[in-house]
Amino acid sequence: MQEETLVSPVRQPKPKWLRVKLPTGKKYTELRGLVDKYDLHTICTSGSCPNMGECWSEGTATFMILGNICTRSCGFCGVKTGRPETVDWEEPEKVARSIKLMAIKHAVITSVDRDDLKDMGTIIWGETVKAIRRMNPETTLETLIPDFQGREDLLDRIIDVHPEVVSHNMETVKRLTREVRIQAKYERSLGVLKYLKDNGITRTKSGIMLGLGETEEEVIQTLEDLRSVNLDIVTIGQYLQPSKKHLPVKQFITPDQFKKYEEIGLKMGFRHVESGALVRSSYKAQKHLT
Repeated sequence: MQEETLVSPVRQPKPKWLRVKLPTGKKYTELRGLVDKYDLHTICTSGSCPNMGECWSEGTATFMILGNICTRSCGFCGVKTGRPETVDWEEPEKVARSIKLMAIKHAVITSVDRDDLKDMGTIIWGETVKAIRRMNPETTLETLIPDFQGREDLLDRIIDVHPEVVSHNMETVKRLTREVRIQAKYERSLGVLKYLKDNGITRTKSGIMLGLGETEEEVIQTLEDLRSVNLDIVTIGQYLQPSKKHLPVKQFITPDQFKKYEEIGLKMGFRHVESGALVRSSYKAQKHLT
């Protein structure tokens, strides 16, 4: 069955199920105070994540390394594109200290693409994981990595420090990859996930966005492709347009449809399927350790 694609010359109003509750709670208030006091940088705050309050209350936060300027210009992403700044070699220690100050139980680390660097940022990646482990030995880690152009020697640097979870997002279905991700390749991303799994990463993870014009059949095929490389965890969320310059939302997926994809994914054998309008890559991340 193919989902109906709603095409409109104007931006569609958000449906009621996309309304976000303001974050509250003692733990959230404490962490918010620490972030402001010490000028700590998290994707949770800079990306205005709708799940920030829930994740922080459970001791989970997401940090971005290697600057905030990406060398790629994906049609869905709100991160700045251009010439990145010089690598900050003190960044691993800074991130580790932030995690210690916030008493984070489970940290998700991600980064911009750094195709401008010979190592594509993988040295900083490795040093960041080591610094976090040294300063926060009880903290578990998920690394949400770029594709590193599919280079196995660079992926080995992530494998060598062995995070508890390694994630790389497919973002969309095969047909839309060239339009949505531009410099990325669908098969290359599948290859990255397969290489990670084949070389000792216990839990691999990926995520896709819906609402870009994909059909139900294409979503199911993407899930099947991810299971074919023994992926453990998948997140499925609603794409929301960061600005008028980015790709428009073609459709808002209903809660019932998200539930259907969750059930389909679980039947396929995924260990965890997070499927919902407000689901993002690191949503319920700490749960994925089980």
